Amino acid sequence: MVPVVFQPEVDASALVTALTAEILHRSAALHALAERLHGVGVRLADVLDVLHAPADTELRRKLVASGFERLRDERAPAGTELWEHPRALLPLVDLGPGDKLRVYVRTDSVTDFLEANLPSALGSIEGAPLAKVRRVLVAAAADAEVWLAERRAERRLVSAPELDDGPGAAAILRHLEAFRLRPRPLDAPEQGFAAALELARAARDELGDALASEVFFEAERRFYERKNRAARIQKARQDALGFGWFNRDHHTYRSSRVWFRSLVAVLETLGVRCRERFYAGRDAGWGAQVLEHPETLSMVFADVDLSPEEIRGDFPHEGLSERPSLGTVGLWCELHGEAFLAAGMHHLECQFDIDAITEQLRAHGVSVMGRFSDFAHLKQAFTGGEIWPVAAGRLERAERAGLLAPAQAERLGREGAIGSHFEVLERNSGYRGFNQEGISRIILATDPRRSEATLHAPGADRLA
Repeated sequence: MVPVVFQPEVDASALVTALTAEILHRSAALHALAERLHGVGVRLADVLDVLHAPADTELRRKLVASGFERLRDERAPAGTELWEHPRALLPLVDLGPGDKLRVYVRTDSVTDFLEANLPSALGSIEGAPLAKVRRVLVAAAADAEVWLAERRAERRLVSAPELDDGPGAAAILRHLEAFRLRPRPLDAPEQGFAAALELARAARDELGDALASEVFFEAERRFYERKNRAARIQKARQDALGFGWFNRDHHTYRSSRVWFRSLVAVLETLGVRCRERFYAGRDAGWGAQVLEHPETLSMVFADVDLSPEEIRGDFPHEGLSERPSLGTVGLWCELHGEAFLAAGMHHLECQFDIDAITEQLRAHGVSVMGRFSDFAHLKQAFTGGEIWPVAAGRLERAERAGLLAPAQAERLGREGAIGSHFEVLERNSGYRGFNQEGISRIILATDPRRSEATLHAPGADRLA
């Protein structure tokens, strides 16, 4: 596998920023919406799917110079000229006739937005309920328009002249229900993974892998939210504006070594493909496979205990054998179960203005740990760990195996162990990558063998 290396795309980001600034200048309504989003810590720039601008030779030149590429005819909907940056998280640029600028802001549900912001629509919703794309015009000036877009498909379909309603609401809801109610056994992972693989195949065959993966991740977020207070608080704040998890960045699973191949197999059945890998170093003892759906750009960060020589092999597909000792990731699975099954995701990460969201969450009683990435192009931090009880039988098994000292097992049985976090992230300059060294520090800092008191004591915010 050729390593994927992402860099900040400064010129491309500056071009998008200039286009966005011009639309903000022309549209008071978009400016007001941006301020409301910032009230829940979200930046407008992070939730733009498509920017439409008049076709212009000079703009095309700038797009090419900054790394944008025009979509091939087979990918671009008929009647559109779409440009994307293949190495950056930036909106698509749609060039077309006329003098208007147009922006498409992503939301989880146009209906939720309209209900929360009545009266807001300037026209009817385009697209059937639960269609691949639904959109609605919410503000119009002489030279600018603001659209809200709900999508379960590629961004390239958002501004298409004709919308594809897809397989229909009944099919989508049937598979969403199946994913939500799928077996998540704590002590029979082989049954859980087999059931998930069967459901993934059925959803893919009827819905296509892009739509099936979006339905799957919606079910995963719902399960995760029930077990993480910080996520519930922030979701409620975003729901109050009618947006849902429109700013999601990636989903993180922790896996034991023996079931890692099964985790990857289910995700790949849904069209989610392996991207870059991480290895945090011999002392850290863990690695990760980043996966991404090429159409929807939904990302997964899959963590697993790993040795130096294994990072060079095809461990996501060849599998990993059990080891007598466990690192942080393996011990988490030993205590709580597989993140893909009974435990649920270790964390969901969403995009924010990190300074704003940190202060806002603290005002709502949610602690935010120190940043484990703090660069101009990438800033990341966990909320304080959600403490879960640990089954006595699992603690006894871990102690017998020498994975926990008697005092550690006693403390974890009394106090519980960190189960999940919510993660806040700020990306700048279109940066798509991750910070390997910082992730290693935060994983070691949240190892269950450490005293949880150190994570909540005064000064814990300065952990990183």
